Amino acid sequence: MNFYSMIQLETTQTVPLRMEEGGAIRVGNTGVTLDVVIARFKDGDTAEDIQQSFPTLRLKDVYAALAYYLAHQEEVESYLRERDAEAAELRRFWENHPKSSTLRARLRALKEQQAK
Repeated sequence: MNFYSMIQLETTQTVPLRMEEGGAIRVGNTGVTLDVVIARFKDGDTAEDIQQSFPTLRLKDVYAALAYYLAHQEEVESYLRERDAEAAELRRFWENHPKSSTLRARLRALKEQQAK
């Protein structure tokens, strides 16, 4: 019997990424975004570090997401820039919203109360 004939190579694999209606890409069946996984990877975290920080993630899904990023870096970086721009726009909107100063004051008061 030939040892190598026992191995069945999978030539395609499903990437455990899913895009939600709002445009966020989630990893596996979790709420963890690709943005977060890639940011942690860029900060020097290993796949194991990332998985330990987000126990709902499966290690194989973290590795698959990182492999996808490395194979499609230009497209993923474009997606990340778009997400950053959307987040900045949303921050500007809420910072200038009339009710935001009232909300910030209430949140500060709650934080101070909890600190006591």
